[in-house]
Amino acid sequence: MSANKYQPHVLVLPEDDANRKLANGFLLDTSLNARAIQVLKPAGGWRCVLEAFKTTYRIEMEKYTERYMVLLIDFDENEQRWQKFEAVIPADLTPRVFMVGIWSNPEKLRAPPIHFVLPPTLQPSSRV
Repeated sequence: MSANKYQPHVLVLPEDDANRKLANGFLLDTSLNARAIQVLKPAGGWRCVLEAFKTTYRIEMEKYTERYMVLLIDFDENEQRWQKFEAVIPADLTPRVFMVGIWSNPEKLRAPPIHFVLPPTLQPSSRV
């Protein structure tokens, strides 16, 4: 279902099918307005998400000021990936563009035990 472009809405651009399934799982929450959220077709990799945002969605967001974007990617334990995305999001769009992702990949979420690992740059300092 397509969201109304002139009302507040969220487009979720997943990297791959595993991320699409993850996004669709959130839509099962009955407290959400599922008509205002659209999970797009998987882009085919994080580079494709980056390129699609640069060439299509960034331009559309300037036209549709009620649009929010979630770029759903795997970081594959690569700290530079965040910087690559950050570099293409214009400052005026940062309040409406969210990069969300798994530090490794979503397939690992299914494998027990599940544990959360912060990227090295986000780990708490050992200083007191």
